Amino acid sequence: MSGNREIQIRKVTLWGALVNLLLTVGKIAAGIFGRSAAMVADGIHSLSDLMSDVVVLAFSHIASKGKDRRHSFGHGKFETLATLIVSIILISAGVELCKKGIVSIVSAARGTVLPKPGMIALIAAIVSIVLKEVLYQVTVKVGRRTNSTMTIANAWHHRSDALSSIGSLIGIGCAMLLGNRWTIMDPIVSCLISIAIIAVAVKMAMPSLAELLETSLPEDIENEIIETASGVEGVRDIHDLKTRRNGISYIIDAHIVVDPSISIVEAHEIATNVEKKLHGKYGEETQMSIHVEPDRNSL
Repeated sequence: MSGNREIQIRKVTLWGALVNLLLTVGKIAAGIFGRSAAMVADGIHSLSDLMSDVVVLAFSHIASKGKDRRHSFGHGKFETLATLIVSIILISAGVELCKKGIVSIVSAARGTVLPKPGMIALIAAIVSIVLKEVLYQVTVKVGRRTNSTMTIANAWHHRSDALSSIGSLIGIGCAMLLGNRWTIMDPIVSCLISIAIIAVAVKMAMPSLAELLETSLPEDIENEIIETASGVEGVRDIHDLKTRRNGISYIIDAHIVVDPSISIVEAHEIATNVEKKLHGKYGEETQMSIHVEPDRNSL
């Protein structure tokens, strides 16, 4: 990870952390004074966003380190781990939102009249939607530009908060405009949002988990690697391909088959050309080990 890449990630994350801190305090206060369970839950969600910002800030620094004695392949997996942690935080926040909503719904079903939300809760929801959608757009743009899965995951944390606030806005608006019988919409919407949040978090977590478990790259990419290497002059075949992902980079191990009559220098040159070709296609950070074998059919 280049220094410029780390600076971009840290800068957008710090801005996100500042906004999340202000929103956490503001939304919880608005929820309490505005008598809105959905807005309090929304504030808790913003707190989970703040926690994910802290994770990204910590791990972006670690992941930026190069190879060392203890990490011969670099520190790319730390970024993958951060993505998984952010996803787990998001899942936990969604579960907590759902639990609180269910408790309120059950209470209302038993005859309890839920408090009618106040205008301050409605204003807080609108402010949150605008700020968090802007944060999502800015953060996901940086994540895609730097190819950072943890930054993209963090961007979705921002968007999930915006979605949570949209739900809060609907629930609060129904409760305010349609009377006491509709105050139950506040926790119902909160539950629906929480389910959507959990679904997004699980979708983000699965690729990170697969990478940490050393899952091979997708079949289409492996086929592309074989095609690229096979296109290098002097390569007669390629086999025993092993691949995995390491943060933003690929790790490739493969055996190439060459003419047994050529010199060691020529065979080495062919292997070097294969590495250059793959570096050109997948980036200089790609790590590979190319083993040269003689074509035994020609012996």
